[in-house]
Amino acid sequence: MRVASYNIHRAVGTDRQRDVARILAVLGELQADIMGLQEVDWHDEPGGHHAQFEYLAGLPGYEAVVGPNLRDHRGHYGNLLLTRFPVRAVRHHNLSFAGREPRGAVDVDLAVGNDDLRVIVTHLGLCAGERWRQARQLRRLLQQPPDRPTVLLGDLNDWLPGNPSVRPLLAQCAPCRHPRTFPSRRPLLALDRILTRALRAAGPPAAHRSAMARVASDHLPVVADLYLPD
Repeated sequence: MRVASYNIHRAVGTDRQRDVARILAVLGELQADIMGLQEVDWHDEPGGHHAQFEYLAGLPGYEAVVGPNLRDHRGHYGNLLLTRFPVRAVRHHNLSFAGREPRGAVDVDLAVGNDDLRVIVTHLGLCAGERWRQARQLRRLLQQPPDRPTVLLGDLNDWLPGNPSVRPLLAQCAPCRHPRTFPSRRPLLALDRILTRALRAAGPPAAHRSAMARVASDHLPVVADLYLPD
């Protein structure tokens, strides 16, 4: 199965144009069975355009699971899971840190093959101390129960050597090389991650570097091919 993580930047591209059709085109290029998206808008846009969620959730062949982090007069904003596999259970976790932008994780059980697969989609904060706390929260989630096949898809926002702020989380996942995904035109930082636990990968995650992906968002998507749970 193929999984992907993609911060769509509210569908605002590197040309400063908001165009959800380009995001849909990139998702079509990925051909992923499971996609975790960050920075998705749930409110109607200026000019009479419908909320991005309506377009993305209507992608043929996928079921959508929402995980909004920010709720105000404009609507909702946050994470979205798109999956080709049946959804068995959904949980939402609050990862917010006092005085910072609200953050969260959507935590889903999928029926994959003869087993369940747990998928978590998240977007961590910009402050190192905030991320450290969020990484510890996610570590506790991964430990309950232990050794369960799990994929975490997210923008972890840690670009420092050794990933100091998210080390508690990385310690619970299979080691792998993380590709550079930001900024999309000339990637320098490995912000977007695919982390696994109790799963075998066909190879390391890779950044999707198509011409459309370089302009559709300020992040590149990251993809990985995984073996189905035994």
